[in-house]
Amino acid sequence: MASRPPYPGTPPPPGAPPVSSQRYAVPQGGQGTPMRYPQQSYPQMNVQRSQYPPVGMGGPAGSPAPVMQRAPGPPGPQPYSGGMVRPPTMPTTPGSKRPASSSSSKSGGGSGGSGGGGGPPPTSQGGVPSDYSHGSSKKKKKLAEKILPQKVRDLVPESQAYMDLLAFERKLDATIMRKRLDIQEALKRPMKVKKKLRIFISNTFYPARAEGGEGDEASVASWELRVEGRLLEDHKFSYPEDLFQNDPSKLKRKFSSFFKSLVIELDKDLYGPDNHLVEWHRTATTQETDGFQVKRPGDKNVRCTILLLLDYQPHQFKLDPRLARLLGVHTQTRPVIITALWQYIKTHKLQDGHEREYINCDKYLEQIFGVPRMKFAEIPGRLNQLLFPPDPIIINHTISVEGADQKKTSCYDIDVEVDDNLKTQMNNFLLSTNSQQDIQTLDTKIHETVETINSLKTNREFYLSFAKDPQQFIQKWLISQNRDLKTMTDVVGNPEEERRAQYYFQPWTHEAVNRYFYTKIQQKRAELEQALGIRNN
Repeated sequence: MASRPPYPGTPPPPGAPPVSSQRYAVPQGGQGTPMRYPQQSYPQMNVQRSQYPPVGMGGPAGSPAPVMQRAPGPPGPQPYSGGMVRPPTMPTTPGSKRPASSSSSKSGGGSGGSGGGGGPPPTSQGGVPSDYSHGSSKKKKKLAEKILPQKVRDLVPESQAYMDLLAFERKLDATIMRKRLDIQEALKRPMKVKKKLRIFISNTFYPARAEGGEGDEASVASWELRVEGRLLEDHKFSYPEDLFQNDPSKLKRKFSSFFKSLVIELDKDLYGPDNHLVEWHRTATTQETDGFQVKRPGDKNVRCTILLLLDYQPHQFKLDPRLARLLGVHTQTRPVIITALWQYIKTHKLQDGHEREYINCDKYLEQIFGVPRMKFAEIPGRLNQLLFPPDPIIINHTISVEGADQKKTSCYDIDVEVDDNLKTQMNNFLLSTNSQQDIQTLDTKIHETVETINSLKTNREFYLSFAKDPQQFIQKWLISQNRDLKTMTDVVGNPEEERRAQYYFQPWTHEAVNRYFYTKIQQKRAELEQALGIRNN
């Protein structure tokens, strides 16, 4: 930065504006950051010797002006370029003779603090003290902070293996994130699989007993009907007794959870019109059970009809027979039915060529819907009259009373839709946080290791430059320490130069004196004008 030329003339007369002078370029600090001067210069100068020359003014013409350097930040990967390179553990006290041990690098943090604690507190990026930024360290750090500098990779060729692992980790993270998004999309759709539900229908006959001499009570003949079942894939058994031999913890769904309602219709001739029906319907407060049991008096074979209505999730509908034959779908959900109808329309090219929102019905659709032409948006509404509740499962069974105390069992297999186990595994994968803590711990160790490597690299450059030219290194080191001390103690000027007489014979002193007297004259003038104005009032 060039120095200001001496002020050639006398001070301007009172009331005149100050003569414009050459503008100084803003000094630049490290990494292109503009520096701030500790205090403003003209015209707010105090009569103190330490402020001559004003901050930012140089010495003789052509000589560089002394500028304030900001406190050095954390060590970076910049190579040594002949200037002073101070490791993060370099003490800033004037009496220090050698850098502190590398074990103190964690406490120093490369902030250039003094060994006696007189410097500013260590700061993180953005100038925020590290104590305040400790909470944000739990967040995931950037990938760039894990990368080793190129100079370290040149010095240690084995570090390339770490960089390869880092690149592989980035690809792996991207793949896992993409899979997580795919799983989230898949969970939005119903995931059902068909399984076999084996239904066991058993009955036991209890013959009549007369009153005995030992106090046995008399009882009429009766029978007991039991309806129960389990999924075949979950439990491999042939009879209900095997249920008690399996691990109860493996029972996933109870028998009643598969049905919306169950009706047992007995012979009306034997039990009359008021006692021949046994019904169970699901409600919001229904307690699930493993089976149903019916007990009635009687000693004759009873024909019964068991109606089971499956609880479809999502709801399914039975199609009109004509539409079912046309689409090849008997009972399905509403979206599947609409999709099948749309496929039929596309296959037979029934969409209008000019008005794309219209469907030209062929003879079959015209018979079903009753219109020759309709909008596609009208299809869901017209389908309502063609959809019916699904048919119940009907089982005809005979309750036999032959053979006292003998249990007779019949088995029936039906197809049911259950949630895929993969859906549960997907949910567990998305909600699992066990590995996240381990990953975060390893990431923290990696960041600490990389910081240690960068600190050791800086120390190596420090001692290497000292070994090449000790004399020049010590001189630059002392200059750097002096600047850091001024920065931390807010010292303005150079007391060592200011105590010598030749310091005040430099060209800038003429301008400084003129500006000083001009400022004083302006102050006195303002005081006089204020005093005269008060007297006149």
